Amino acid sequence: MTARRPRRAPPPAEGQLLDWSDRRHWARVQAPCRYCRTPTFLRDDDNLPADKVCAEKALQQRAERATAAYQNGQL
Repeated sequence: MTARRPRRAPPPAEGQLLDWSDRRHWARVQAPCRYCRTPTFLRDDDNLPADKVCAEKALQQRAERATAAYQNGQL
């Protein structure tokens, strides 16, 4: 009998920053989103409660700030 290989998640779709299909992003109990404070079952990559839209928006803003800092020679 051969060992089964774990199923690999497809890459994120265009405009999608994170892969939310993994079970690790779901919790059994709701907790307030770390950004908007509304209850959510979702968890981000740091296992903190975060809505999908809020987490992706924060990640995009962080990337934009880093890009701007790099272009201005601040990094």
